[in-house]
Amino acid sequence: MEKKHFNVLLVYPEFPDTFWSFKHALRFIGKKAASPPLGLLTVAALLPADWPKKLVDLNVRALNDEDLAWADMVMISAMIVQRESAAQVIDRCHAAGVKVVAGGPLFMGNWEQFDKVDTFVLNEAESTLPEFLKDLESGETRRVYTSGEFPDIRQSPVPLWQLLDLHQYNSMSVQFSRGCPYNCEFCNVTAMFGRKPRTKTTAQVIAELNALFSLGWRGSVFFVDDNFIGARQQVKNGLLPALIRWRAGKMRRMSFYTQATIDLADDDDLMHMMVEAGFRMVFIGIETPEEHSLIECGKLQNRGRDLVKSVKRIHRAGMQVQGGFIVGFDNDPPSIFQRQVELIQKSGIVTAMVGLLQALPDTRLYQRLKGENRLEGGSSGDNVDGTTNIVPVMNLSVLLRGYHYILQQIYAPKAYYERIRTFLQDFQVPRLKTLIDWRSIPQYIQAFFRAIYRLGIRGVERIQFWRIARWTLFHRPRAFATAITLAIYGFHFRRVYELHVQTSG
Repeated sequence: MEKKHFNVLLVYPEFPDTFWSFKHALRFIGKKAASPPLGLLTVAALLPADWPKKLVDLNVRALNDEDLAWADMVMISAMIVQRESAAQVIDRCHAAGVKVVAGGPLFMGNWEQFDKVDTFVLNEAESTLPEFLKDLESGETRRVYTSGEFPDIRQSPVPLWQLLDLHQYNSMSVQFSRGCPYNCEFCNVTAMFGRKPRTKTTAQVIAELNALFSLGWRGSVFFVDDNFIGARQQVKNGLLPALIRWRAGKMRRMSFYTQATIDLADDDDLMHMMVEAGFRMVFIGIETPEEHSLIECGKLQNRGRDLVKSVKRIHRAGMQVQGGFIVGFDNDPPSIFQRQVELIQKSGIVTAMVGLLQALPDTRLYQRLKGENRLEGGSSGDNVDGTTNIVPVMNLSVLLRGYHYILQQIYAPKAYYERIRTFLQDFQVPRLKTLIDWRSIPQYIQAFFRAIYRLGIRGVERIQFWRIARWTLFHRPRAFATAITLAIYGFHFRRVYELHVQTSG
């Protein structure tokens, strides 16, 4: 019996204008998207090798009628914040008579809401996709494929980056581990991936980096692990030494960034190794300076520590901290808004994402609030859109006013540029020789002159822009590119606030 072949169109929905979209910043360097859809690229690699495949990332280009006419099947994956774009794609596919297969966080627990989707392949694709493919071959597929097991990701293939136009992206993505040993009440990571981190082999990660390098990629790479140091010994004893050797052989042409927990600051050896391996940024969930709220949400690793000192230790080690902050916990006092502003300013966390507490499906928070009859609809999935789906203990009007106050304070030009200076005073630029990728020089020159025009001439922050540029040239000249980059980020963050959060108030 001849095996069936399918033309598979993989579609990634568009992100709205959010904090992490960096849309306004990407225009300075002529890029269209921050990073590619790693999940879909991994799914593509799990499909039969002889099936024709195309990828349409709606953050990069439009979905054409010709794409749908070519496809036998559309596979779509999305996060909650991509709901509107995903629904539009599904409607177009349904109207065109193309089979739709959907997966990803958007559809987990909510798949019944999407009646035009033919099949849902949920949870981790390494577990559920093979069963779907087997049924597809026989011609009898179910509507939902799900699994409670956590697969061995040592069997996960190298993503099919060949499907991408790499030049449209600011960074690439790889994954070393899934799962997190912590169990924060509001986080859905443990519900999706478990509390025991599962890791790829070092050889797998190096193979993925080699594949990117062979395609000509020399820029930054995001390790998408929800907690990169969750499997600390595997990172310290295996991955980081291998990355150090690999980058040395490639003249350190790639740099990395990732996500971790604040206890990274307690391990000098780990921080030193990460910097030597090429890590330049790390996102950390700071959440709140209120101890009772940390206890409430189970953020135990943040308790009983000086958060400002911990952040500064990471900065001095040579990595920039990007921070996540939350207001709206049951135990938040009226003073929390000013305390959040002070924490952000004193720590020098320039990229500070402040959001209202939202209850994501399958989290402990969702289950608790459901039992207390304190849920109002679903989460928007947007960290900074000024909405919440919970009934807070604090008066909602007071909470919203306080939230807007924080954003007004921290993204006002004066405060924002003061934070850049605070960060640069602590930040130790790594003294590792790196071979310059000359192909990127025009991009950096373009961004610099656009920054001068948009920020230094036309911008409301022009005084602060020239002050930080002059101060950095005299006091931290090796960090000048970082200062300009952060100034551009500030432009994006203010635009997001003005276009979305401010109008919602």
